[in-house]
Amino acid sequence: MLAALVIDDEQFAREELADLLNESGDITVVGEAPNAIIGLKKINELRPDVVFVDIQMPQVTGLDLLSMLDPDNMPYVVFVTAYDQYAIQAFEDNAFDYLLKPVEPQRLTKTVQKLVRNAQKDTLQQNVAAIASESLAQIPCVGHNRIVLLPTHQVESVYSDLSGVHVRSSTQTASTQLTLKTLEEKTPLLRCHRQYLVNVQHIREIKLLENGLAEVVTISDFTIPISRRYLKILKEAIGLTGNG
Repeated sequence: MLAALVIDDEQFAREELADLLNESGDITVVGEAPNAIIGLKKINELRPDVVFVDIQMPQVTGLDLLSMLDPDNMPYVVFVTAYDQYAIQAFEDNAFDYLLKPVEPQRLTKTVQKLVRNAQKDTLQQNVAAIASESLAQIPCVGHNRIVLLPTHQVESVYSDLSGVHVRSSTQTASTQLTLKTLEEKTPLLRCHRQYLVNVQHIREIKLLENGLAEVVTISDFTIPISRRYLKILKEAIGLTGNG
């Protein structure tokens, strides 16, 4: 039995698809989400085998969500979309599954059967690089009972601790479901410590300490540690060479 998550901002469409999947006998819907940001949180929490995601959602689309997923824990993705020949052609060219709205039970049955066959062969995998965006223009965050989309260029640093991953701008700090690895790969943020990323454009100074260590001071006076292994890379990124 495959575990599935359904992400769609249209409640009726989301509930109808979940009911059809549960009735298939091969898939159990373990969760639903009304938008991509909550969907990302549920993907990280529930680790479903497959995600059925609507493309046309406000703020963060289904394709945006694909770019935010951790490649090391990537579920199989089936897109649900209104008729869009361009998008459908892209999915077909890259071997992605899709369903047209309104979802027809017979068409869904074919998709479920394909998922089951691939799972039995242990080939329930996709190459998301072909269709996912290579970069993130904004970082989805949650803070103070609201969803925040922080433009990447406004972010000064990102850090992780026992409570999660936190994004810091000059005006606020919020938590995100994205991993440091994903943020490092999909944004201009540069790693300076195993628990920190920094935006080079927001560095005010680098303080050299004893034992080859250093600290970054950002424009907003945040202090960020720099590990020895990343100091040279960081200095080169801001145009410093040698020991200066």
